[in-house]
Amino acid sequence: MKTKDATSRLAALGHEKRLSVFRLLVQAGPQGLSAGVIGEELALAPATLSFHLAHLSRVGLIAGRQESRFIYYAADYTEMDDLLAFLTQNCCNGGSCLPKTMAANSTAKRRRASTKPVR
Repeated sequence: MKTKDATSRLAALGHEKRLSVFRLLVQAGPQGLSAGVIGEELALAPATLSFHLAHLSRVGLIAGRQESRFIYYAADYTEMDDLLAFLTQNCCNGGSCLPKTMAANSTAKRRRASTKPVR
């Protein structure tokens, strides 16, 4: 990952509402959530939510897919993992350490989450 890409993604996550949207989508799993559900969960007005979703999409942290008249958004786990790898590259001066992301076994959690029904 290039430093410019990392700074764009980190800047996007540096806003309280966008961070809340992203965390909600990470928790939702690969199936994602509809824009309406995201707005309800976070008490965001549609125009405000649309602005934040567009920003997160533009930097590559989330992706939307249209189903019928609804748009479902999901976190892009590959991009998230790339950002985490960039941030922890050569962690602990090359020594062995165990970042919390590895301890959480996030890949297994995402696989389990993909079997949950869409809200």
